[in-house]
Amino acid sequence: MVGIQALEGIKVADFSWVITGPLATRFLAEHGALVIKIENTAYPDQLRTVTPYRDDLPGANRSGIYAAYNAGKYGITLDLNKPGAMDIAKKLVTWSDVVVEAFTPGTMEKWGLNYQELEKLNPDIIMISHAIQGQNGPFSSMPLLGYYVQAGVGITDLTGWPDREPTGTTIAYPDFTGCWITIIAILAALDHRRRTGKGQYIDVSQMEATLHFMGRSILDYTANGRVQACRGNHSSRAVPHGAYRCKGQERWCAIAVFNDEEWKSLCNVIGNPGWTKAPHFSNLRGRKEHEDELDKLLEEWTIKFAAQEVMTRMQAAGVRAGVVQNGEDLVERDPQLRYRNHFLTLNHPEIGLHTCETAPFRLSKTPSDLRMPAPCLGQHNEYVCTKILGIPDEEFVELMQAGVFG
Repeated sequence: MVGIQALEGIKVADFSWVITGPLATRFLAEHGALVIKIENTAYPDQLRTVTPYRDDLPGANRSGIYAAYNAGKYGITLDLNKPGAMDIAKKLVTWSDVVVEAFTPGTMEKWGLNYQELEKLNPDIIMISHAIQGQNGPFSSMPLLGYYVQAGVGITDLTGWPDREPTGTTIAYPDFTGCWITIIAILAALDHRRRTGKGQYIDVSQMEATLHFMGRSILDYTANGRVQACRGNHSSRAVPHGAYRCKGQERWCAIAVFNDEEWKSLCNVIGNPGWTKAPHFSNLRGRKEHEDELDKLLEEWTIKFAAQEVMTRMQAAGVRAGVVQNGEDLVERDPQLRYRNHFLTLNHPEIGLHTCETAPFRLSKTPSDLRMPAPCLGQHNEYVCTKILGIPDEEFVELMQAGVFG
């Protein structure tokens, strides 16, 4: 058991879906906030339809990624097109400190749940709207997802190899950068309210949040007129710089050498074969000009050893190196993650026991405490209505019969 947590007493109505909002509110819940996630049975959070499923069996309550990003929350369902459901939503707003939503701009206003209306119900409410391109502007109403954002800010254009079309990333990278911006904004607003007693509205643009991570590319263009492009695993500042095949099936080790001293250390590790003494490898510029040749020669050495051994040898000599890990490596073999108890096991009503990540930061006086698994669809309708919002049992039954829970 932990003592009073950093956000204990903070109440959050979470209307958000997919990744950014749900992941941000999950971290709030992990540090003591009471988070109620609101969904619609007919149109639940899209993550419920995303693989992997437990035992590869599809189901609204079987998505591993949904379970990971919504742990620690209570879950209810509301059909906001019905008056009774709207009454419950307004009770939630009155109860809450923070309201989080991530719909296309205008959606909450259509339901009468925009900030101006919420402020009438709860004058010190904090509301945060997390949209792809913010709440206003010529493109704000475009219904997009994070995959499109990473193309729009230039990440896709820089991901891949120079001799082929850009590949982009396999995850919606902006969803994860936007999560931290959302958390910071909420905490800042809570601190402001603590000092002034006033709530406020927060307008987050996922595109602008992600654009901050493109500073180097923007600076290169504005200062030098140079447009950066795909370069695979290569770097303008280091060589060798890449992922090199090692012994075993699809096993790799990333290696990066930034100066002549590190180059000499690498040469010592691999036994100083004759080719390392070639004149065109004697300095960074020469190695860069013959990078493809160097990569091939280095891989002729790494392929003889396990990736872990390559990493250990390189690191011991002061060369930057790391195993390219897969999911099994992270959960079963990584000693650092195990030491820090990064993974924990939760018991979900339908998925059963499953691994979940903890927050990537540690508060010494108020540690995190994640015990409750992600909610099944509508799992806490009765509890939230009767125990948290104080709706009489008879009224809850009437609302249920009226279909307000979807």
